[in-house]
Amino acid sequence: MTTPSSTSSHRLTSVLAIPAFRRLWSVTAVTATGEWLALLALTSLATHLTAGAGFTAQSFALGGVVATKLVPSLLFGPLAGVLADRFDRRKVMVTCDLTKFVLLLSIPFVGQLWWLLVVTLLLELCTMFWIPAKDAAVPNLLRSPAQMESAAQLSLLVTYGVAVVGGAGLFALVSKVGPLFGADQATTVYAALCVNGFAFLVSALVVYFAIPEISGRATEAERRHAPPSMLFLLRDGYTFVVRTPLVRGLVVGIVGAFTAGGAVIATAKLYASSLGGGDAAYSILFASVFAGLAAGMAVGPVLARRVPHRRLFGSAIIGAGGSLVVVAMAVHLFMAIAAVLCVGAFAGVAFLTGLTVIGTEVADGIRGRVNAFVQSLVRLVLLGAMSVVPIVVGVVATRTVTVGDTALLVDGTRFVLAGGGILAAVVGVVARRQMTEEGAS
Repeated sequence: MTTPSSTSSHRLTSVLAIPAFRRLWSVTAVTATGEWLALLALTSLATHLTAGAGFTAQSFALGGVVATKLVPSLLFGPLAGVLADRFDRRKVMVTCDLTKFVLLLSIPFVGQLWWLLVVTLLLELCTMFWIPAKDAAVPNLLRSPAQMESAAQLSLLVTYGVAVVGGAGLFALVSKVGPLFGADQATTVYAALCVNGFAFLVSALVVYFAIPEISGRATEAERRHAPPSMLFLLRDGYTFVVRTPLVRGLVVGIVGAFTAGGAVIATAKLYASSLGGGDAAYSILFASVFAGLAAGMAVGPVLARRVPHRRLFGSAIIGAGGSLVVVAMAVHLFMAIAAVLCVGAFAGVAFLTGLTVIGTEVADGIRGRVNAFVQSLVRLVLLGAMSVVPIVVGVVATRTVTVGDTALLVDGTRFVLAGGGILAAVVGVVARRQMTEEGAS
């Protein structure tokens, strides 16, 4: 007797048995790990380059790096997709990887914040060309259209699972090994960026010499059915969301949950410093959010057997907010890691439960639009929180809090995390009330 899990495993194995797809998937794993490693290294370097200018300058530099990553995908996504379709896919991917290799290796030679921001912008533009070219090549490598779902699952697994842990692990390793050779923190980060650059060089060589099957341009039919831009999805989904209380409660809750997650990621570097940790602690906190997210998605179906989806959704967001308040109050790194894992886990439960509600309670004719809207909103909220929160932290700065006769020096990350946690908990209460009332009516 075959079980659903064994059937799913067989489907994934059958897709990986295709040599060309397996090589492309391996390349995706390398480049995705490089993307996460680059995000950690670039944000860390921004704070090192402004270390002498004070806490506020570091916060603004950190927010500026993330904001620079957000702007291209929000404004120029459709243009990059269209241009990528006009050229041979393999050449597009190789050119983008080689460009990333050169850009990352140039950072240590310039060593200035302005060049760091320029490189961040150019790296994101290269990624915007690379991803559509890769995604468009995948169907041509599979044996049947039925394998597309399994291919997409493998891509998500490596991009938001293996690559996050790999990128954070590599950054933590380099951060620990660097000082053993007498390197300071900035030099250690430069070394991480150089390692990262060679990862993209390896990707370019593999794509060019080992996967000739991905060559080709988009057909006219593929161009007509190209995915719309994020702005279009947000505008199209907004009309339906504001008219439907159930979906409105879902969206409000998801915004709260992922704002909490984004706040943790955005403040992780400065927060790790406040705990007396360095870049290794930063990478561990960063990975903990995604490890918690994966754990939450795994345990979500078990909880759903005992608690109705609508109630579970709001309760998970309240849990994420409460955990974020604990993160703000943590005095030790281990306590912080445990609380961050809980934030990610509750956010994972909320996200999976929200998608389940959409799949079971939203009409088939509009389900695709709502799913696209939610997925786009999640990315926008995460990147938006990651770019705005450090700036807010810089404005709040470090303040003295008096408890009885004791004066405590508290940095801005604690205030922002606590405020974000309280806001997420309130949003969770509103979402649960709105969704349960809608279900009862």
